[in-house]
Amino acid sequence: MMRILTILALGIVLTACAHTDNSSGERDQMLDELDPNRENKTENTSNVDDKLGYVNYTKDQLDMDTETDHMGAINRTQMADMIARIILRNEGFNRVAALVTDEEVLIAYERDAEMDQVIASDIASKSAKSIMPGFYHVYVSDNPSLIQDIQSLHNSSSQNQDYHNTIDQIITEMKKSPQGNPNNEEDAD
Repeated sequence: MMRILTILALGIVLTACAHTDNSSGERDQMLDELDPNRENKTENTSNVDDKLGYVNYTKDQLDMDTETDHMGAINRTQMADMIARIILRNEGFNRVAALVTDEEVLIAYERDAEMDQVIASDIASKSAKSIMPGFYHVYVSDNPSLIQDIQSLHNSSSQNQDYHNTIDQIITEMKKSPQGNPNNEEDAD
């Protein structure tokens, strides 16, 4: 209860300050004082895996912070790396290539012959969907030749028309493979 009252009081102070002619330096100082990460500016030498991501803002703080845009950006290379590593942790996968674009995730993999094709595609598809925002379209294939096709794109520019044509061709090929268990699909393409 005390925290809520403190937050409300800070919100009122911030609102009052926003309506006065304070200099931007004072406003920046207030934002810095309210920054939940302010106390964590020192180098933490503990294991990175033990760290948690945490923020705590009020609506007023975000309204005051108009100079910079804090919309989250996806590091596509890190996401592709994470997807490939998650898939490879499953039994039956020998090699995985993952490419993350602005709208799609393309995953080509080599699987053991004993592993069911539909199960493998379901694992690959669900792995990507579990970490990517919902608007991404995920395409998977166990066609090993597509690994090279995906690899050829990783240094391409998305501004190039050939790039978009190649992506479309790869997706067309990938759709020939199972795309995961259709009973588990929320958004059928």
